[in-house]
Amino acid sequence: MAEIYGDTKGLKKSYIAQLEAIYEQQIPFGQTITDELTTILARLTEDSKREIALYINRRGQITHVAIGDLRTVSLPDAEGRRANSRLCGIRCIHTHPGGDSQLSSLDVASLKELRFDLMAAIGVQDGKPTQVSFGFINGTNKSDYIVQTVGPLTVDDFLRIDLVYLTAEIERQLDDQAQTDELVSIERAFLVGVERQGAWDVQDSLRELKQLAETAGALVTGMTWQKRDKPDAALFIGKGKVEEINHLRQEQRASIVIFDDELSPAQQRNLEHELGCKIVDRTALILDIFAQRARSHEGKLQVELAQLRYNLPRLGGQGLVLSRLGGGIGTRGPGETKLEVDRRRIRSRISDIEQEIESIRKQRILQRKRRINSRIPTVALVGYTNAGKSTLLNALTAAGVLAENKLFATLDPTTRRITLPNSQEMLLTDTVGFIQKLPHQLIAAFRATLEEVLEADLILHIVDASHTRFQEQMKAVHDVLRKLGADNKLTLTVYNKMDTAQNPLVTEQLQSDAASVGISALSGHGLPELLDLIQQTLRQSKVDIELVIPYNDTGIISQLYDIGEVHNTEYRETGIYITLSAAPEMITRFSCYFTGDE
Repeated sequence: MAEIYGDTKGLKKSYIAQLEAIYEQQIPFGQTITDELTTILARLTEDSKREIALYINRRGQITHVAIGDLRTVSLPDAEGRRANSRLCGIRCIHTHPGGDSQLSSLDVASLKELRFDLMAAIGVQDGKPTQVSFGFINGTNKSDYIVQTVGPLTVDDFLRIDLVYLTAEIERQLDDQAQTDELVSIERAFLVGVERQGAWDVQDSLRELKQLAETAGALVTGMTWQKRDKPDAALFIGKGKVEEINHLRQEQRASIVIFDDELSPAQQRNLEHELGCKIVDRTALILDIFAQRARSHEGKLQVELAQLRYNLPRLGGQGLVLSRLGGGIGTRGPGETKLEVDRRRIRSRISDIEQEIESIRKQRILQRKRRINSRIPTVALVGYTNAGKSTLLNALTAAGVLAENKLFATLDPTTRRITLPNSQEMLLTDTVGFIQKLPHQLIAAFRATLEEVLEADLILHIVDASHTRFQEQMKAVHDVLRKLGADNKLTLTVYNKMDTAQNPLVTEQLQSDAASVGISALSGHGLPELLDLIQQTLRQSKVDIELVIPYNDTGIISQLYDIGEVHNTEYRETGIYITLSAAPEMITRFSCYFTGDE
């Protein structure tokens, strides 16, 4: 039976039957529409006071009939969609009650999104077609399609249009421009946030989400947010807001909607059904950026693990009903379903990656032991993404690490040796940047890498002093450090980008906190003071101690060289007197050898 799309509630059966009869109409090849069909559409529009929309293919067959308007009618994607240098092979002709045939912004957006051969509007007044306006794609400008509109025309003039020639010319022009334009590779994104009490300012958070989307390669066309005490269990936002977003998305021709929070699998599925486009949450967006940025084998493994853990609960289907492994009524069959096979493969891959990452973690432990044996202190750079960690590493060590004004410009950790003013050597490690709402899958997957922070002798917390929300960014970093168990580590706060900082709170915190320093990694301002502070802090983190080792316990001496820096060794009658510097927690087990002066 022919299907009528849109909202058919309240319509009489006889009226629906007339709509269904439209499917029997046939339009001659190359003609836009027939005079008879135009008359039928005008009469039915007058009877219902609603828009009626038709999809017509190039063979003149009517593939879809819908009632409502383009704000409430969700027609399926056009069949026969081809390359972006080709039209979809479908024309959309709809009515406008009230007589005005001018195309709306939503009409134009739908024309661009589905790449119709033609988008036409027939004005209807007193049950008769009055005039027709239409639009078509007339080239691209690299970021969008260009639409040319014609009209209003009389119905007779519209019927005389050579549709075959028009579509052929359009596709020829699109094909010529496809060689140079990048339009096909750009995703247009619309952003959505929720304002909650006690959370980040929603506009600031959405601006950061915009940066993330642009870093991932999307073109952000707009954003909106809703104030809610708690997210809706089914749609995350309200039903009315979903309808508003659908209108805005179509008007701005966005192909993807990005939410500023992590969505549950059910919320994501429901939103995709309601909005008819791809839905991505903040977690998936960050994972996508990490996947683009990962360069080392370890980094790629960690990102893949995080993505698999994220995607596993999002495999669609009927849950346990589709599993054929458990047995019982309703589960028996010839074999596993594709869904269960996908889940099993993902679980198997997760297990393989976890084993490989564990092997890498053991290798890192051995590397750290060698560094400890070499008695070279390690300093880890942590901070909010784009705070300037990589720029600082380059400034201090000439490491040549990629440093861009982008979120997560660098992902893989880099360690370089540096010499302090007192000629002491240390190792400086640049770690992955943190961000608010950092996906827990990433924290778990990158634990092997982030253990560098746990094992560091000193943490440099790099803060973007020029950011208006630097305090919230600092809190986000502290939250991640707490999850890692590194919140009690010896830490210095380094306020970067002081040359562009305008916030007086930065100056106040610098004056009140002795364990902080202001610098500009880009210009080099404050770097000598930073090195002096690191040198002083590392020296204060160790204590000088004198031990007396009996001659029958000389094996202890090699252990002392492993835990600290031995300054002097003197052989006396009563034993071997050794002076060394080491961390307090490292020398407590040698307290029985302390001299009487301690």
